[in-house]
Order: sequence, then structure tokens, then C-alpha cells
Amino acid sequence: MRSLLTATFLLTAAPVFAGVSEVINDHALPGTAAFADATVALDRAAQADCTSTALRPAYQEAFDAWMGIAHLTLGPLEEDGRGLAIAFWPDTRGMVGRSVARLVAGEDPIAQDGDFSEVSIAARGLFALERLLYDEAFVGYGPDSYSCTLARAISADLAEAAQTVDAAWREDFAETLSSAGEAGNDRFLSPREASQALYTALATGLDFVAEQRLGRPMGRFDAPKPQVAEARRSGRSLRNVVLSLDALHALADTLSDAPTPKTDAAFDRALTAARALEDPIFAGVAEPVSRIRVEALQNDVLAISEAAAQEIAPALGVSVGFNSADGD
Repeated sequence: MRSLLTATFLLTAAPVFAGVSEVINDHALPGTAAFADATVALDRAAQADCTSTALRPAYQEAFDAWMGIAHLTLGPLEEDGRGLAIAFWPDTRGMVGRSVARLVAGEDPIAQDGDFSEVSIAARGLFALERLLYDEAFVGYGPDSYSCTLARAISADLAEAAQTVDAAWREDFAETLSSAGEAGNDRFLSPREASQALYTALATGLDFVAEQRLGRPMGRFDAPKPQVAEARRSGRSLRNVVLSLDALHALADTLSDAPTPKTDAAFDRALTAARALEDPIFAGVAEPVSRIRVEALQNDVLAISEAAAQEIAPALGVSVGFNSADGD
């Protein structure tokens, strides 16, 4: 069940939504600022009390803010692996747990004395910190422990990464997007290319919700995998789906300068279904009745992709082509 929303230009002339500036000013910049603020608050909380119980509320706020921009994989988040350093998931090989365990077991001094950005991306970001704060193998550490020092290091690194992303959008990438087609802009050679890049972010984000956030824990009917659900340790698997859909809906609204009733209705159906699930970590995918509800939600998300293909893509001058995950 792959969404094929994306990425080939139409050869015929088509009206282009005047949504690039709206996406920048009303969606991207507020989102990167919110994430930067939330991670600074997380860093401050860690400096005050880095124990797992104390740090969890600020962690949850930071993850909420990340869901507001995680789909904006173009530009600053794709450069230097920043997006993966913030959120290394899916972790198909269990690298996060092993990397954190290795740092803790060896009490690697890089958490206190070195440049923490030099460690493996699997030991950085939200999912590494989740291990310390929620995994039974690590929680319960004291304020003078190495784990507490590591929690501080990860939090500070997250704050630095978030501020870098925010500054890169404000000082460079926003201008690059808004000046598409102008002399000297080698990234976007026409305004349509900028619109296409943002539409691809929408399409790819929807595909990620359907195939990864929902599809991975569903697994196969005879082999469900609830243990691989995103952020299950911190109880966020379903919450991430809801917040991601909210953010993608906001992107669709700002990208479009014309009514999109089918797309809006599809988002509403999916969000209503998600909020009614009452299965925060998708544990129910192992039970037939509960699994059917998650499958129905996945179909609702795929229906958003179809609606966007009918309403948004043609007006932007893009058409069904290769898969959005293939890039542009």
C-alpha cells in the first residue's frame, strides 16, 4: 500500500498555488521556533534536574514540538544528517539501545568533556534520551550518575541542533525557497520547483505515517510487531500519529490557496479515527478486532494522499509519478 504522490512536472501549463510564502511564514518558521524553544527548555530542565522522572515532562513537550516539523525533511533537516540526529527512527537494527548502553557501560567521557555531536547518531536525539528516561534498563539513575550526565549531554545537543535548524531556515532556506527561479538560485530553478518540494514533503509525510508509524507495528497479520512502534517506551506511538497528521494538515492548508474540501474531509476522518483508538502504543495490533481499527486508520491516511493528489497536486503542476520517498 504505497502512496505515489509526487514529483514529476506536468508539461502543460498549470496554475501554481501561491503557497510558498504562507508555508514559510505560517508553518515552517513557527514550527522550527517552537521546536527550538522546547529543546532549550528541555536543556534547562536537564541542567536543573537530569533524573528520569524530573525530565520526562520537558521531554514530552520537546517531542510534541518535533512532530510539528519532522515532515519538513527538505533543506536544513536533510543537511548533515540533522533529521536523523534528532530522531533516529525507524531503528531497524536496534542501534539506539546498543549505542546508549555502550556509552553508559563505558562511562564515555564524551558526554562531559567532548563534542557530543561526534558520537553516533544512534546515541543522540529524542530516541536515545527516551531510553534513559523510560527504558527499565536505565531509569532510576541518581543525580550524580553517568546516566544523568549523559541525559544532560543529549538534551544540550538536541537544543543546539534545533537552534541550528531554526537559524538555517530563517537566515538562508526561507529565502532560497521564496526566491525560487531568480538569478543566483541554483537550488530551485523555478517557483514550481519550490512548490513541488513542499508538496513532496506533504506526500512523503503522509506515506511515513501510513507505512512506518502505522505499518511497522502492524507487521503482517500472522506476525504483528507492536514492539517496534515509534516511541512506545514513552507512550507516544498514537500521539505521534495524531500530531503528525495535525501538522501535515496545516502544511496542506498553507500550501493551498484554494478550497480543498476532499483533502480536509479526509484529514478529519483520519484524525477522528486516530483520536478514538485509545491504544497509545498500538499494543492492540496483536488482537484481530483492534488490528482492524488500526488498518482502517491506515486506509484513512492513504485516502488523504489520494485526495491531495486530486486537489492539490494538479494545481501545483505536479502529477502522480514515482514514489515520494524517492525524492525529487
